[in-house]
Amino acid sequence: MMRGVERRPTRQPGRRGELDAVRAAVVAGLVLFHAALVFDARDDFYVKNAETTELTTYVVAPVVVCAMPLLFAVAGVGAWGSVRRRGPAGYVRERMLRLGVPLVVALVVLLPFPPWLRARADGTWTGSYLAFWPRFFAVRLEPGDFPFVLDGEHFETGHLWFLVLLLTWAFTLAALVRLVRLVPGDVAHRVRERLGSAAGGRGAVLVPAAAVGAVCAAHELEEGFAAWSRWAYLLFFLGGVVLASDERVRAAVRRDAGLAALAGLGAFAVGMALFLGPAQEVGAFTGDGAAQLAFRILYGVAGWCWVVALLGYLDRWGARRRADGARTEEATARGAWRRRAWAYLAAAVLPLYVLHQPVVVAVAHPVVRWDLPAPVKYAVVVVLSCVVLLAVHDLLVRRTRVTRVLLGMRA
Repeated sequence: MMRGVERRPTRQPGRRGELDAVRAAVVAGLVLFHAALVFDARDDFYVKNAETTELTTYVVAPVVVCAMPLLFAVAGVGAWGSVRRRGPAGYVRERMLRLGVPLVVALVVLLPFPPWLRARADGTWTGSYLAFWPRFFAVRLEPGDFPFVLDGEHFETGHLWFLVLLLTWAFTLAALVRLVRLVPGDVAHRVRERLGSAAGGRGAVLVPAAAVGAVCAAHELEEGFAAWSRWAYLLFFLGGVVLASDERVRAAVRRDAGLAALAGLGAFAVGMALFLGPAQEVGAFTGDGAAQLAFRILYGVAGWCWVVALLGYLDRWGARRRADGARTEEATARGAWRRRAWAYLAAAVLPLYVLHQPVVVAVAHPVVRWDLPAPVKYAVVVVLSCVVLLAVHDLLVRRTRVTRVLLGMRA
């Protein structure tokens, strides 16, 4: 199945700009989303406005269903190319440098700040931040919550649960590649050929939606992980790996993008009807009644279908852009500026992701006390957060080798 994962001297395909656009769009959306949580009545966010609303839940529901799963799938696409170039051991080393280092840096420097503000607002802590900092690291082992094996009264990974899972799935992929190398080559080749041939059937790329739905029903949905099961994220990550590893699967995803969008829309509509109706009585994310299980199955199905649709449409769009660029040999000042802007954003995605939530919390903390309507406060939080994020990234992160490495950028 994964035969040929060894490093090859053949030329690798060029970087897919549309996937960089996905990463940038999701990070920008997270700024909007976390700013909205300041005004959300349901979520226990670090900073709360006096006036809250339940509208956020319904406005962002379609985005929540597919945004973070799409990010994991895109990570899987990139992971396959990295494993082929570096081998399993080199891939793990690269992931530890690019993800592990910023995770540790943020854990020490940034993550204690939002819980400190919340503890002060709740009245559970009245001391200074310096006094709170060691309390944040008062932890105990919780092996049953793998891979989040550390827990404490104040300790949390915050929004960087994404990096924890990405690192875990990177180790998982490296281990799978090692195991596949132990399988006789002809067996692996036959399995891969059958999978590639099966993808040629109309709608075959939607079949894994059943597995995603089953995982969501069995493991429940975790609000702290963007309302998804952590194990469902593994399926999206491995789905991205398979997509990148076989051109026949990629062609099937492009072909079936429209079908996947319609199937996802149907599953989402029925699932929302359950969410707003019978599934809400016990708790749609965690209940074990028939309505709750059905809702979570449909949630998983909708997520997989929409990720397939988005990847298919993005691949079509990227192919058109590459073809147009090849025909016109775009060399105008406008084209050069656009390429530089995309390169800047592509490199900035990870540090902006690491920084964004503490910045949003720090900006929102004084703004919620202003005597302004909630929509105006929300706009102010979003604009100021974006300005601060871009300024911190440009002035304090990207200009020196040390800070680039500490925040996950290439040196």
